[in-house]
Amino acid sequence: MPKPRLTKLELQVLEALWQKGACSVREIQEAFPEPGRPAYTTVQTVVYRLERKQALRCVKRISNAKIFEAVISRKDAQRRFVDELLAVFGGRGKMVMAHLVESGELTLEDIKEAEKALRRPSGKDQSQ
Repeated sequence: MPKPRLTKLELQVLEALWQKGACSVREIQEAFPEPGRPAYTTVQTVVYRLERKQALRCVKRISNAKIFEAVISRKDAQRRFVDELLAVFGGRGKMVMAHLVESGELTLEDIKEAEKALRRPSGKDQSQ
């Protein structure tokens, strides 16, 4: 299955499902903060769009309400997003790293973790 491109609102809907587990459109909508909460019909449209993209699925029905769960994991969605971001920069992370350093978002601890990851043999998990 090809990985779907996800919009900001689609990621927010998935975030509600990752945090709460399987839930209805109403429960997803109520997971949004009160100021700026999207309308029920907006969330419903996004949920059905995500269902077509196979990013979530209906797991059961309770009367007229459908209960949905995420099919893709948070980690897969994050990886896809980072891959798309890097593609904007020609596949090179140097400009992204420079921005993170300049903005103060990248700490020395982050750099040390990245160095450890670069030194690991490919495909090996260091926690073993």
